[in-house]
Amino acid sequence: MQPYQVIIVGGGPVGVALAVELGQRGISCALVERHLTPQRIPKGQNLTNRTLEHFYFWGCVDELRAARVMPPGYPIGGVTAYGNLMSEYWYANAGQSGRGEAVRSYYFQDNERLPQYLSEEVLRRRLLELPSVTTLFGWTATTVEQDDAGVRVTITDESSPATAEVLAADYVVGCDGARSGVREQAGIDRGGKDFEQRMVLAVLRSRELHAGLSRFPERTTYRVLKPELQGYWQFFGRIDVGEGFFFHAPVPNDADPDHFDFHGLVQEAAGFPFACTFDHVGFWDARIAVASRYRERRVLIAGDACHNHPPYGGFGLNSGLEDAVNLGWKLGAVLEGWGGQRLLDSYNAERQPIFVETGKFIAAWIEHDRAFLDRYRPDRDCAEFEREWSRMAAGVAPPQAYEPHYEGSPVVMGSPDAVCSVHGGHSLVARPGHHLSPRRLSWGRNVFEVLGDGFTLLAFGVDDSAVGAIEHALGVCRVPLRVVRDSYEDDRKAYEARLILVRPDQYVVWAADEAPQDAVALIRKVAGID
Repeated sequence: MQPYQVIIVGGGPVGVALAVELGQRGISCALVERHLTPQRIPKGQNLTNRTLEHFYFWGCVDELRAARVMPPGYPIGGVTAYGNLMSEYWYANAGQSGRGEAVRSYYFQDNERLPQYLSEEVLRRRLLELPSVTTLFGWTATTVEQDDAGVRVTITDESSPATAEVLAADYVVGCDGARSGVREQAGIDRGGKDFEQRMVLAVLRSRELHAGLSRFPERTTYRVLKPELQGYWQFFGRIDVGEGFFFHAPVPNDADPDHFDFHGLVQEAAGFPFACTFDHVGFWDARIAVASRYRERRVLIAGDACHNHPPYGGFGLNSGLEDAVNLGWKLGAVLEGWGGQRLLDSYNAERQPIFVETGKFIAAWIEHDRAFLDRYRPDRDCAEFEREWSRMAAGVAPPQAYEPHYEGSPVVMGSPDAVCSVHGGHSLVARPGHHLSPRRLSWGRNVFEVLGDGFTLLAFGVDDSAVGAIEHALGVCRVPLRVVRDSYEDDRKAYEARLILVRPDQYVVWAADEAPQDAVALIRKVAGID
């Protein structure tokens, strides 16, 4: 057995991202993935501003943008139509909840759009630059065992199933999808909501469809709403500009892939006949599921192994990558000896409530559309429908702001009654539990360009004694710290705090104008030290 610090089972984008996150910290990892190359199904395309921040810190954001297949500057946004895409009732928007130009001031990067397999290829290339990561593509994890000393994972060679090896490590992380074997072997159950609705995913090529959509302003997605769909969408997404599309839609639960008229379905949604070539057709079931816990002693899970939901709003891949970042720095801190077990426990405390509420957010979206279409119809009261359609066009999402935060985290100095939630509001103010907003420093650089791999103390216009108290506490607790000093002027005043402690995933854990009364207690809390 070869010892590692972490074994990652599942080398999709979340598993590879976690390997990059740990590999950049010098953590010894084995990444086990049965597929030799990424699967070329164009899902997970809509990457948020926050996700692009991850790629920046992984050192490959330029490579990600270079990998896109959309033309530079092509608008990322959607068209919504009633009945079909040739309807007189339609509107276009320039983004979705929590991403795009509307939230640009609150994030260090612009959002991006490209197929998931291209994002994964960028991350795989980044792995090649990280010597502490061993990649085992073409291998499958069959058994996972743990005890107080560590974990053991048996893997088999896909090309020679009789060939098996046993890997040993301190921890194992299951990034192996919705049917996660790691989760099942750890005894972690899942619950949620089953919509009992079968959906189709079709990947197709059609220049005629592309030409037919020229009636709209340039956009990347097109959704069709109509009463008989019961709140579900017929949904086209561009893979490129010219001919590549994917298509989601509800189908009868007894639909037979060998006899179903998929061509007729996509033409019905488009509202006009067109020739096309299908590259892939498959079914999926609309459900929301979340694991009861994300950790069982030395076994942790991330991404779809924790949670899955209908691909509405582009939350899936973005949520999985946030899992990887949240877990990665915490695992690294524990293995490097400065983070306590409470820090590792906070992964579940922070991330699980976020997905539970994200699932409710998506369900509310479906219910919102269902209720609207039941209540307002142009064939019943045209004037009433047109009035309400115009109102909906002004705000596509349900009336809730989507801003995930960790105010209630056990490793954040939030208020006593705070909770971790997606229902927040974007702000430039430095608030404990919330994402740090990017602000310009007096010498021209952005705060995000000077954040450290450990904790960062932003000190604006304070004397050395205030900084020294926190530096001393971090030294006592052996927690890595970078101090960034500047004046409390111009852009920095938007933070409304002179002292801001930021953790490695760019979330604020404490903010004030003066040093804390007990700096050691503060650091022990935010580092999860018992």
